[in-house]
Amino acid sequence: MELETPKQLAKRLKIEFKNYYLLERALTHRSFLNEHPEALEDNERLEFLGDAVLDFVVGEWLYNRFPEMPEGDLTQMRAALVQTDQLAEFARIIGLGRALRLSRGEVKTGGRMRNSLLCDAFEAFIGALYIDKGIREIQLFINSYLESASDRILKYEINEDPKSKLQEWSQSLGYSPPKYVIYNANGPDHLKQFEVQVFINNEPFGKGTGSRKQTAEKKAAREALNKIHLKKEKK
Repeated sequence: MELETPKQLAKRLKIEFKNYYLLERALTHRSFLNEHPEALEDNERLEFLGDAVLDFVVGEWLYNRFPEMPEGDLTQMRAALVQTDQLAEFARIIGLGRALRLSRGEVKTGGRMRNSLLCDAFEAFIGALYIDKGIREIQLFINSYLESASDRILKYEINEDPKSKLQEWSQSLGYSPPKYVIYNANGPDHLKQFEVQVFINNEPFGKGTGSRKQTAEKKAAREALNKIHLKKEKK
């Protein structure tokens, strides 16, 4: 992988920051500070901000893009568009990993391609872009990526029973049927929240949370399907 400086990344993306320190911070993983204490701050606060900004931008885009879509489907779409693997894929598309500032240990263990790290960096990048350029710049930047990702989500996830689709996929490859495991159940009976993880061939594929076990299972299956189809697109 050919590495870039934050400024080189911005130039390639045709984004001119007024404050390049924000971009530098967005690309700085906390491990980098262990070896470079002069860096002063990592990207975690910007990640927090970017997470909130993305929820709004994606929600508004979906509301305008699909005027006839019911609220439940809009919620499913937004969850799929901002989940870890999808944001990591957006980060890969724009080549964010090339400019990440990581410790030597993180680099050696594949940090530049790790989904959780890429997702966090993408959220921080959005947070930095919001502070520097405002909400309109983010909308212009991300809309085309949302369009292509939503096409896939509509094709494979919305208006389909995700549990049935996941079972069909596992059977087509000769795998064991998906197994749904409740690993947490919090709250009183009338407000209980179930957390479910789905396994195929004893491998974890997705997680979901809901006020009913069936809802949590569907969300877990939906997350699993999204991961499967993202992997297919990369091949």
